[in-house]
Amino acid sequence: MDRRHYFLSLSVAVSLGLALGVSIKTAQAVPSVDPDVIGADAAGIPTSLAPFGDGYPRAGTPCRRLGESPLTRDYLDDSAILVGCSDEAFARTLGGIQVDTLSGITLVSISTGDANTGMPSSLAPANPEPVDALVPGTRYHATAQLPCSIDGEIAGQRCPAGVIRNWSEDGTTLVEVSKPDGMRRALFFQGNRAIGADSAEADGSAGWDFKVTRDGDTSVIRFGPETYVIADAFVVGG
Repeated sequence: MDRRHYFLSLSVAVSLGLALGVSIKTAQAVPSVDPDVIGADAAGIPTSLAPFGDGYPRAGTPCRRLGESPLTRDYLDDSAILVGCSDEAFARTLGGIQVDTLSGITLVSISTGDANTGMPSSLAPANPEPVDALVPGTRYHATAQLPCSIDGEIAGQRCPAGVIRNWSEDGTTLVEVSKPDGMRRALFFQGNRAIGADSAEADGSAGWDFKVTRDGDTSVIRFGPETYVIADAFVVGG
């Protein structure tokens, strides 16, 4: 997925707005941003398409990354990112495959291996970082079974998770966890420091607190009733 191209600045990564009132719930040290402001950003992508970020591939463009919603679910792919553009001509410059047009928005599926294909040189990432190899058949740099819980209990279960390092231009790392209830939780890191999680009005998580404690080289993240135990090595590699 921005990160790293799924995104743009820490202030943006911390203020993601996903569909159905989705926002980013942040640790107390990170200032929160009103999700209604995010919904009013320039690209004009309807919230029903779960847009997040302030532009793809850079801030100010007429495209945004799309998350999971009832309208986008069928177009999401673990090996590609989904982008919505209010300008069809600009959408064609991104490469990828135009999979549909919904509510006047052109949907483009971009393979994570070819995310810069067809992108105007002025929009391509400058001074790209060395490539971190992907787990074959995935968009992740590493995968693992993480200790987790979604019901307020001790993290006695195991949840499949994948990490995308340098997910955004400011170096934010994305950890996606597949929860036992079949949904996903996105967790965001700066270095080995957990800074926030995606949240939604639909599942009640918009009102949840985000708390992190450290246990040696491990972050114990508590987001409402959910608990995730994530080792630094998984987040930063090594």
